[in-house]
Amino acid sequence: MKQKKSPRRLIWLSAFLVFFGQSSIAQTLKDFFNDGNVPLMYLGIDFTRTKLIDDANANTQDIKDRQYAGLNEIIVQEAKKYDVKKAFRRNNSVDHDLGPVEKRNQTIDMNQIKSTNTSDFHRFNADSVAAVVSQYDLSGKKGIGLLIVMEALSKSEKMAASWYTFVDMSTKKVLATDRIESKVGGGGPPGPFPHPPSPGDRSDFYGNGWRNYWASTVRNAIEMVEKSRYNEWKSKFGN
Repeated sequence: MKQKKSPRRLIWLSAFLVFFGQSSIAQTLKDFFNDGNVPLMYLGIDFTRTKLIDDANANTQDIKDRQYAGLNEIIVQEAKKYDVKKAFRRNNSVDHDLGPVEKRNQTIDMNQIKSTNTSDFHRFNADSVAAVVSQYDLSGKKGIGLLIVMEALSKSEKMAASWYTFVDMSTKKVLATDRIESKVGGGGPPGPFPHPPSPGDRSDFYGNGWRNYWASTVRNAIEMVEKSRYNEWKSKFGN
């Protein structure tokens, strides 16, 4: 199937730039994009509404129980490879708290993970993201948090769709969210999908193979932020 081209979407939520941009939300983002010392809390990847498209052999129980958690863990364990600090131009280390996202991902219904409908790759909008964020318990947190809301993982297209979302953690308001499509693999063609193991051998596919395959899409999305998206956001909110 030829991949559907979706329009570039920069969807910015707030009662936006009220009275010449003097709203508290706009000012918070302006400070963030103009001062690398403003802290950023990395909140991880939300998979609560993710659709895994065209992967008939996927073990959804294992995906829910271990693979989604493994994807979240590898981002913080290999911080130099998935360099959120560099991509978001922070001068100091980016703290993380995966507790809230782990709690939310535990609520996933494994029977709702798989899909054979390619339109599920493009089904989210800004309201969808805000609804996901509203379910989080961020009690006691202040400042700006970064939550990656994963919309879909398409095996047939070897692509992921995710929403990079800035959250005012004290209010759970979405300050800004941007949709990024990223491919599997490195700079060359997408890598092969990890094959199911032989009978009795679960070491690779259900160990690290599935996780690493899709983790490459997160790495590529973060690199897109570093190379272009951050400057686009700064141009919009930093002036």
